[in-house]
Amino acid sequence: MGPQVEGAIKVGSHGRFGCAFFFFPKATDFMTLTKETAKLGDAQAAAGKFLTFQLGSESYGIPALKVREIIRMTDITAVPQMPDYIKGVINLRGKIIPIIDLRLRFRLANAGQTERTCIVVAQTAAAHRANAPVGFVVDAVEEVLNIAATEIEATPDFGTAQAVECMTGLAKIDGKVKALLDVDRVVARELLRAVEQTAS
Repeated sequence: MGPQVEGAIKVGSHGRFGCAFFFFPKATDFMTLTKETAKLGDAQAAAGKFLTFQLGSESYGIPALKVREIIRMTDITAVPQMPDYIKGVINLRGKIIPIIDLRLRFRLANAGQTERTCIVVAQTAAAHRANAPVGFVVDAVEEVLNIAATEIEATPDFGTAQAVECMTGLAKIDGKVKALLDVDRVVARELLRAVEQTAS
């Protein structure tokens, strides 16, 4: 019997074919590999310009094209019977804007406001109408970064479910990690609709 080779057919020294032994990964291994590859592809497809901001000691980013404006903290009108992370609504030049506290949305420790606390107003398709503006309370805005696909890795399968499910990937910039967010995933469609209906 000729030499045995894993995953290939080996030709013996006399030109005869030896026995071939193939060892295939389990179907679950293929599924895991495919899923991870797809996640990485989705993450890298999101490359581009991001507005980065702080929540505690962590840094996050959202696509710059989604950002409409950044405003100072202002009085927020509370809306009853809403989750704690929906702080209420504001009237921004005649438009009702729902306000989400990202610290509370991601179940991070609550912190008091500082002079750098602000509201990032972004467009989202998660409400019942396209490009509906939503405000996100953040601890501080950092900068706008142009993040290349090679700097983005897929989101790991750990951490708080609230945060991970909203991420599109992790960017490594100058030795630091920034979590990239999909604003549409951050927003709960049904809750925003309820907020707008209650506030109207």
